[in-house]
Amino acid sequence: MTNAHLSSAPEPEDFDLDAELADTDAWDDADDFRSGYADDDPEEVDGTTGDYDLAERHALRRVAGLSTELEDITEVEYRQLRLERVVLVGVWTDGSVEDAENSMAELALLAETAGSQVLDALYQRRQKPDPATYIGRGKVDGLREIVQATGADTVICDGELAPSQLRNLEDRVKVKVVDRTALILDIFAQHAKSKEGQAQVELAQLSYMKQRLRGWGGNLSRQAGGRVGSQGGGIGGRGPGETKIETDRRRINTKIAKLRRELAHMRTTRDTKRSGRKRHEIPSVAIAGYTNAGKSSLLNRLTDAGVLVEDALFATLDPTTRRTQTADGRVYTMSDTVGFVRHLPHQLVEAFRSTLEEVADADLVLHVVDGSHPDPEGQLTAVREVFAEIGADKVPELVVINKADAADPMVVARLRQREPHSVVVSAKTGEGIAEALAQIEGELPRPGVEFEALLPYERGDLLNRIHTQGEVDHLEHTGDGTVVRGRVNESLAGELAPYLTTHA
Repeated sequence: MTNAHLSSAPEPEDFDLDAELADTDAWDDADDFRSGYADDDPEEVDGTTGDYDLAERHALRRVAGLSTELEDITEVEYRQLRLERVVLVGVWTDGSVEDAENSMAELALLAETAGSQVLDALYQRRQKPDPATYIGRGKVDGLREIVQATGADTVICDGELAPSQLRNLEDRVKVKVVDRTALILDIFAQHAKSKEGQAQVELAQLSYMKQRLRGWGGNLSRQAGGRVGSQGGGIGGRGPGETKIETDRRRINTKIAKLRRELAHMRTTRDTKRSGRKRHEIPSVAIAGYTNAGKSSLLNRLTDAGVLVEDALFATLDPTTRRTQTADGRVYTMSDTVGFVRHLPHQLVEAFRSTLEEVADADLVLHVVDGSHPDPEGQLTAVREVFAEIGADKVPELVVINKADAADPMVVARLRQREPHSVVVSAKTGEGIAEALAQIEGELPRPGVEFEALLPYERGDLLNRIHTQGEVDHLEHTGDGTVVRGRVNESLAGELAPYLTTHA
């Protein structure tokens, strides 16, 4: 019925199939034609790895004010994803008032990076932190009143708390208390992407947690009964009488041992790559510095690496190495490393030691400092303390004063006077990048063997290696071959021995 009805429908009198098909031939040449299946913005399809990482991070970010407030606590627990509301607490033991305020401002940035909403902050002047509660008894009472008035659910202390201090503060303030170390570890756990980075962060977290196990109502002090095997004790347990905290600590030790074995295997892979660069005598440059000083931006500007860039603390944790070359063709590598911060937790330094060794093994360190920061000298001091801890204080260092477009010229002049071996750049605008590249090329180790050789034209491979691994002072094409004079490393000099004419 339907087919008969369609077949009997009259066609329009002015319809011409050949004309209609001819009109479609012009579609390929039309600039304004777009298919209905095309993307809304085709220019956004192509992007760097850093662009995709940043979009993924923003897609998972929690935003205050975009959540539905629910009265039922069960609904809040299971359906609402909300920001933690925190109060910051600090103890000022030395330095000036500006140092204390800068430290609290940095703690606030760390809290916001971890996904918290800072409500209030207070700090106290003391000769040393109180051994029982970190702050004095009177300040604890004042802190409890602030927590109750603001509705905060977390207190963050600007220092590493002992387990007893953590327990006493939670008992008196009646909300969760975390210290600076736990806060930084939480940020690292959020931002680690590679398998090695995640294992390193987990190792640091377990090392920190092992000494701070605690349960509500003393449940970690419960002892196992007579039938331990049926209660999860299993093989390796201590039998009846073993407490739950002892069981948990034993499991943490087992997990730590497993992570260290995995990291040792991953370190072998990293060492193999590093030894390959050393075997070929490829110079390496490491970009290090305070967190959010612009290290990743500088790497993108110098090598077009395309790594993630974000105005946040510890935005990138996984090291990135890129191959680049000097103006005369010499090949070298440039590596971005994890950022440093004041009082960097020693658990992180130990866990990331294999990654930080990239700095210690480099031929040159680009020490990036934020010229627009209120205390750039403090950044330099904090980073150099970590350099000394990982054995990188003997590596040649070039200070790169970044963010010149936003920095105070007087501060930049003060830094240049304090650090004569420095350059001023802006990774955002490109200011000073050419000068920085020239300075880097001048600081790279130079090949140690001078030579002059006559290379046959069929040995173009040797000429190419001279350009990439050595320095060419003179090049001349003659009827017998190519006359080359310059400097190369010892291994390449041995291959050039049959073609040497004179030794400089």
